[in-house]
Amino acid sequence: MSLENVQDEVAAERCPASSSLTGVVVAEAVQRRSGASSMPLNVVAFKFGGSSLLGADRMLHASSLVRAAAQKVSVTVVVSAMKGVTDHLLSIARAFANGNCVRAQREAGFLLQLHLDVLRDLGLEEEEVLRVCHDLELLGRDLLYEVSSQSRPSASAELFDRLASFGERFSARLFAAALGKSGVAAVPVSSSDFVLTCDTFRDAQPHLEQTKERGREVLLPLLEDGLVPVVTGFIGATPDGRITTLGRNSSDFSGAIIAHVVDAAELVIWTDVDGIYSANPNESVEAQLLHELSYDDAHALAASGAKVLHAKVLPLAAETEMVVWVRNTFNPQARGTRIGSPRSLRSMVQQEELA
Repeated sequence: MSLENVQDEVAAERCPASSSLTGVVVAEAVQRRSGASSMPLNVVAFKFGGSSLLGADRMLHASSLVRAAAQKVSVTVVVSAMKGVTDHLLSIARAFANGNCVRAQREAGFLLQLHLDVLRDLGLEEEEVLRVCHDLELLGRDLLYEVSSQSRPSASAELFDRLASFGERFSARLFAAALGKSGVAAVPVSSSDFVLTCDTFRDAQPHLEQTKERGREVLLPLLEDGLVPVVTGFIGATPDGRITTLGRNSSDFSGAIIAHVVDAAELVIWTDVDGIYSANPNESVEAQLLHELSYDDAHALAASGAKVLHAKVLPLAAETEMVVWVRNTFNPQARGTRIGSPRSLRSMVQQEELA
């Protein structure tokens, strides 16, 4: 599938919201698979950044991009927290660590209400609103418990990771609901269930082979059942189950990890720019949008100071010859930038010429 053809295809009449999809769905899908060998799936991974998910309208717009692709291939989605939410959560962590529990609880309540407002604006059926509202309120209760006065304030990196993880967890539930509104059956999945990391909190390193083995047991049954997993970016867990994060601005890396887990041929990083430029277009009138880049070219751009991708995306993509796209959520007609090996890029150009 050539992902440069994915457009903003919003149906004139939206399909009804999908039925309730919870952790039970994941468990049942895994049980049905029960170790049986499966035919290879044609999978692409979409990663949406925080600006692409800021509010109900943007979530519904992003869901239309997933819907267009899901009509042709299996899709796995990785989501960031809504723009600004992680910073707010870290502010809550600092307030709590400084002993200001009242402020921390007040701001935690504000964040819960922010996500409940987005849920309201999605325009879901009443039954679906009640189900997702229940999920969000459970998360909100857990967040409030973390900053309750009964807990002992600590400025540990472990505390900061636990609190920072809530943004992606809220976002995954909302975006799965937005997909349901668009007629795409989806289920939120917490990456901490299978992304295994070391215990270097706030900058944890994933154990890729164990993560892939565990992740395939979670994600492949869902894909085989025709569901779109909506996976939390940014977070993982230690072998004993403590929440970790992969570091700030690591959701692109999370997207590459999840794409690696499901053997996706392509990873599309949906952001708020048309692609990768030869220089900062805000600073140089000579900056040009680059449509094709090899892994080496992209790495050289990054080494020269250009803002390209998270530093760990390209090595992982090159290892598996995964094609990486950088595209604009708000301008899906734009082709974007495609990064791959010279061989894979030549092959894709030939396929496009024959299409």
